[in-house]
Amino acid sequence: MGRARTIARRTFLIGSAAIAGGVAFGAYMVMRDPANPLAQDAGAGEAVFNPWVKINAEGITLVTPHVDLGQGAASMQATLIAEELDVDLDQVTTTMGRPSAAYYNTALAAEAVPFRSNDDGLLPNVMRDTMGAVMKVLGAQVTGGSSSVPDSFDKLRRAGAVARETLKRAASEETGIPTDALRTDRGAVVLPDGTRMAYTALAATAATLEPVDDVTLRDPSQWRLIGKDMQRLDIVAKSTGTQIYGIDVAIEGMKFASVRMNPRKGAALSGFDASAAEGMRGVERIIGLPYGVAVVADNTWRAFRALDEIEYDWADAPFPAEQADHWAAVAASFTEDRLDKEWRNDGDVEAALAGEGTLEAEYKAPYVAHQPLEPLSAVALVESDRVDLWVSHQLPRFAQQRVAARLGMEPDQIHLHNQYAGGSFGHRLEFDNVDVAVDVAAKMPGTPIKLTFSREEDFAQDYNRQIGIARGRGAHANGQVTALDLDIATVSAARSQSKRLGAPVPGPDTQIPAGAWNMRYAVPNLRVRAYAVPELAPTSSWRSVGASTAGFFAEGFLDELIHAAGADPMAERLRLANDPDARAVLEAVAEMSNWGEALSQGVGRGVALVTSFGVPTAEVVEVRDTPDGIRIERVWIAAEVGQVVDPVNFENVVAGGVIWGLGHAMNSEITYSDGRAEQDNFHMAEGMRLHQCPVIEVRGLENNDTVRGVGEPPVPPAAPALANAIFAATGKRLRQMPFFHEVTFA
Repeated sequence: MGRARTIARRTFLIGSAAIAGGVAFGAYMVMRDPANPLAQDAGAGEAVFNPWVKINAEGITLVTPHVDLGQGAASMQATLIAEELDVDLDQVTTTMGRPSAAYYNTALAAEAVPFRSNDDGLLPNVMRDTMGAVMKVLGAQVTGGSSSVPDSFDKLRRAGAVARETLKRAASEETGIPTDALRTDRGAVVLPDGTRMAYTALAATAATLEPVDDVTLRDPSQWRLIGKDMQRLDIVAKSTGTQIYGIDVAIEGMKFASVRMNPRKGAALSGFDASAAEGMRGVERIIGLPYGVAVVADNTWRAFRALDEIEYDWADAPFPAEQADHWAAVAASFTEDRLDKEWRNDGDVEAALAGEGTLEAEYKAPYVAHQPLEPLSAVALVESDRVDLWVSHQLPRFAQQRVAARLGMEPDQIHLHNQYAGGSFGHRLEFDNVDVAVDVAAKMPGTPIKLTFSREEDFAQDYNRQIGIARGRGAHANGQVTALDLDIATVSAARSQSKRLGAPVPGPDTQIPAGAWNMRYAVPNLRVRAYAVPELAPTSSWRSVGASTAGFFAEGFLDELIHAAGADPMAERLRLANDPDARAVLEAVAEMSNWGEALSQGVGRGVALVTSFGVPTAEVVEVRDTPDGIRIERVWIAAEVGQVVDPVNFENVVAGGVIWGLGHAMNSEITYSDGRAEQDNFHMAEGMRLHQCPVIEVRGLENNDTVRGVGEPPVPPAAPALANAIFAATGKRLRQMPFFHEVTFA
């Protein structure tokens, strides 16, 4: 009954989310497809079969609306369309297109419902469908949550197939040959005698036809592109330094701006004295804003210099000024009134913990910045009846609506031109750069304003990863783990973030215990409880979100229990694994690493298995204890994703996630003093250095029918596998990130 009540409440909350977004809907709204945005701009003789494919006499254009943050999203989306359209990637042009409700993302629905991703029961599937309907009706165009591949895999192949079959019908109209006698090949319809009719030549006729919706997707045995190594569309530009990112956008006549906002994140500007900056070379405008000061100059560097000369009077931070008080607030949150939800309660935990062989430990995870290499930027041009905005953003429709509300305009007056991003890791889900660029541009109508955050400002204004503490208790007997009880207290990044979106969603936050409550182990007595810490410093989604902290807590403490039981870390995990996908990835990394072979003195291996965004991912890290410190030598990682679209890109994304996860576990944190983040650049929050990078071996498993994304899942196992390896090599157990506080890395 209790579970039923919880689910019923969640159902209500999902409905509330829709209403909070300004939409109440019924079956008609769910069934209705959003308008095709390409149709609005279609010229004469231009065929727009659906929101993703446009063909005219000049060429073939594919729309790839999931923004490319460095993960290869543009190439992946183009590949899926091209597979069924029968074109190669050198025959097409891609664009991210305009923001549109047609590009809603339903794949995120799976992570938003309180069910484990491998729970395939009726109720979980109904809830996923319900949440998917919410996403569709809201037109939630979102890039994030490793959802680009699962959201696109069927949708975009179907888009390509619809275009292909419509072009065949156009050829039939022109020749009188039945469509079943026609085939397609590399951008042409091929007649029975071998004559080729280019798609571009058929566009005008195709534009007069209703798209052929009754299509059958090709069997995987017929795929030409999917599953094959490919060259990414952006590889040449990125290899030659010619890729245009958001920060590279140049508009004729533009001026250059930068901003200094209250370093006590979220607080106001009380006053400022700009007399020392007035008259500096190149300075054209100094603009006071409620939250800071912007300088407009003839180049970005001069804007930076002028900001340094201004004297500011900042208001106090709306959260504890000192880091110790942040930790104290988290530690004080293990109380009944802050219990967000008991997510797991298998067996009889209290009885199991009443016997001998028990263990307790506390783990901590700090705030961490997103710190993408490309700092925040935007170009804005505000005119009386139109705004143009060039920016890299993961929520382009929300950004569009936000600007419209800010300027008292209609959303369709805001023209957002989405750009390639030089990394994000969740940073570009926020809006500070959009707000500032538009606020400044609105003061100078008709003048394009290019806003660039300095690196220091980018760090200072970030919305960091959630801070958290976990308290674990466990038991073992007869060489086996018999009980695991994990209490996790963190601030809720989801609530912090959704509040800024103007649609706060109450109820349990699935991300506080993500990576722990959904562990794929059959520990006989298992309990996971999540506690919501009242908001401290504002936080946001950070690559892998809750699993980046809870996965560390769960797999670190489980390793302690396994060691106390005297069991082998891999063998005991395999014994506990209660899911075929989890067993498969563990078996894969065991085989890849030759787990169990004799190791040299001072060499240790650690293993971790964490499920993040539906992807069970196992990782083995090998370290060597050297006179210069811990050296990470090798990593083996396996993930179950259902289908690998591009093996080369898959390997690169996974290896990048490993390096990113290890580097942050080693070196990165944000701490506060006087209400300000103490770390303001990479030298104080280092990633992994090039000479520290280990050899990484990647394997993608395709045993499951459900296609998943892999942008986030490689991150959560990195920290616990590294900590467990260091323990194996040195006997030192690490329970708090970053690890550099306790060990030196060579």
